[in-house]
Amino acid sequence: MEHAYGSEDIGRKASANAVLDKVPTLDLGPWLAGQPGALDQLAAQLREVLERVGFFYLINHGVPQSLIDRTFAEGRRFHSLPLERKLEIKLNTSVNGYMPVKGSSDRHSKMNKNPAPNENESFFAHRERDPNDPAVKAGRDFRGPNQWPRDLPGFKETVLEYKAALESLGQKMIRVFARAVDLPEDYFAPYFYNGELSTRLLHYLPATREQIESGVFGHGAHTDRNFMTFVAQSDVEGLEILTTRSEWLGAPIVPGAFVVNAGDTLRRWSNDRFLSTPHRVQNKSGTDPILFV
Repeated sequence: MEHAYGSEDIGRKASANAVLDKVPTLDLGPWLAGQPGALDQLAAQLREVLERVGFFYLINHGVPQSLIDRTFAEGRRFHSLPLERKLEIKLNTSVNGYMPVKGSSDRHSKMNKNPAPNENESFFAHRERDPNDPAVKAGRDFRGPNQWPRDLPGFKETVLEYKAALESLGQKMIRVFARAVDLPEDYFAPYFYNGELSTRLLHYLPATREQIESGVFGHGAHTDRNFMTFVAQSDVEGLEILTTRSEWLGAPIVPGAFVVNAGDTLRRWSNDRFLSTPHRVQNKSGTDPILFV
């Protein structure tokens, strides 16, 4: 299909290209294919990215696009349920289940000048644990049971399949992170054995003009507290990244790529060598929701 770009389209396209010039793309393919020297070359690229930007696009990562598409479909299916159905699995003390719109805010963030509640709703799932797991029985933080919606066949299975694929990708990436700080590639492995991971199906409602003008966001400016985050974007843009020059840049959608960023844990682990970059989300589409998985 031919598409004629108007002046507004040209401006968006030029802006997207500018962002891609500043937010690099890392290709995992050569290393996964066993190309000699690819790991250290990738680690050197990652080192520069984390010292300069803190965000990057990851391509040829090995997660099937069909699985990503199915996970987006399940996210749409879940978020289209009536509110009362979703509230049946309202967020528990282990942060598993459903968080409604306005269920969170970024009051802790020094970068967020308007700590109004966030205009997003989310489904959270952590590691699926056996009820007889000692950590579950002991009631340890974030070791409680996942909560799954009733009468939604295939949802749980797809989310767990996606979670397993992302955990596998994460296990590969920590080897690259280790080489990026000149450590043996298996250095981080013991710390992430059976570690905690969170899958979040995010749904951002279109912002009204009043919300945009008053600085209300789908997710206010913040940094992630974890080690690293993988985000697959759907077909509506809204993610914005704060550069070291204090410029907010929209992150264009790169088909097939994950947007990846380092979090506060990695920044501390690297003695502040690596950035934990502030970011935010606002849905300015006016009509369509934004989905992240």
